[in-house]
Amino acid sequence: MFVGREKELQKLNLLYQSDHFEFAVFYGRRRVGKTTLIKEFIKDKDAFYYMAVEGTQAENLFGLSGAIISPNTGLSFSSYEDLLKHIDFLCSDKRQILVIDEYPYLAASYPAISSLLQSHIDNTWQHSRLFLILCGSSMSFMENQVLGYKSPLYGRRTAQFKLHPFTYFEARQMLTAYTTEEQAIFYGITGGIPEYLRRIRPSEDLDTNITELFFDESGRLFEEPSNLLKQELKEPATYHSIISAIASGHSRINEIATKTGLETSGCSNQISALLSLGIVRKEIPVTEKESSRKTLYSLNDTMFLFWYRFVRPNISAISRGAGSSIYDNLVKPQLPDFMGKIFEEICKQYLFLPTMYSTLPFPVGNLGRWWGSNPFTKKQEELDLMAVLDNQALLGECKWKNTPVDTAVIEKLLERGALFPYQQKWYYIFSKTGFTDKAMEYGSSHRIVMISFDEMNDFILGLDSHP
Repeated sequence: MFVGREKELQKLNLLYQSDHFEFAVFYGRRRVGKTTLIKEFIKDKDAFYYMAVEGTQAENLFGLSGAIISPNTGLSFSSYEDLLKHIDFLCSDKRQILVIDEYPYLAASYPAISSLLQSHIDNTWQHSRLFLILCGSSMSFMENQVLGYKSPLYGRRTAQFKLHPFTYFEARQMLTAYTTEEQAIFYGITGGIPEYLRRIRPSEDLDTNITELFFDESGRLFEEPSNLLKQELKEPATYHSIISAIASGHSRINEIATKTGLETSGCSNQISALLSLGIVRKEIPVTEKESSRKTLYSLNDTMFLFWYRFVRPNISAISRGAGSSIYDNLVKPQLPDFMGKIFEEICKQYLFLPTMYSTLPFPVGNLGRWWGSNPFTKKQEELDLMAVLDNQALLGECKWKNTPVDTAVIEKLLERGALFPYQQKWYYIFSKTGFTDKAMEYGSSHRIVMISFDEMNDFILGLDSHP
């Protein structure tokens, strides 16, 4: 069943209807659903599709030839130039789609292919009805060697699609057999990656699925982060150590370097590689400049966060068959704490839903966290959500607790808000289990927007029922 990606699919179909030359570039991390989207788009259209392999020039030429001629004939073009000339002929009088998936593999086996494509785009295809699609999971390659200004293909693309993991609200569509709390947990441990969500078995409960996916030696996600690093990075051992350090709460560059035993400069270079892959993210308080010394690093990919926090430290025991016990006694009790950061992300996603976004007091750009020292108490303070525009600020807290939010949370939020000199301040509190009656009364008197997790989900259901 095809789920999500409605906007991307709509855009692709609009491009297709133009009946002019189009060149779309797809990229994004592995398993994010690029191939699924492309196949959904071309399923009822005249298209050639080829997934390149990590092999030789001859092997990829033979494979691409088979996709264009017929895979059963055993015939092959003698060169890529001959193959592209054949495409010139095919697209001269009809709409034709050519998809080269995992394009970085093809380019690695035959580096001249990008220049050849450029030549045919400039001399023939731009006047044709060809729809060319290049797709790749190596984001650095696609950004630098296809979209980058030094690439022969620079400036030729007519559209680009950087696919991101599903939001919680998109992931829910694949998890209809579960409660909203269970859906949120599944979203958190999979990072919203469609391929991982697809592996969840609706016939089994939450605990069984998590155990089978992560805490069984034959589980689909038991070695997934390790395998992904091997595909993307040379000598991944050091990266494992850096990610483990961040997952265990070491968020500053000097802390990470100390924990891993690396020099700060070398650690910084490797963190940059992880940033480019979307595994790690750099955070600064929303009120600080980019060069702030308050920079923290956290795991952007929450499946990596779950794996490095709970699976990697216990691989030996899991391999010996103790996975169920580890999950029941170690992991399950810590899930509420793990979900705290996940809920913050879900709340951000909620505020950026178009219908919700239009109700915000000002156009929110950078919605992030804030942390710093309270000059009155000399203690460190933190806000889960904060956005600033001119002399306006939005400040918020996100509570993934099994008890309703009480007035103490509201008082603390107002106290932290008083640290900032902005003329206009708006306060938001999100709660997994709602609010006490006193909190509702107190919050209303202070014009605080209070939103429960149930309300967030009901809001989405209302949108889904009124397209």
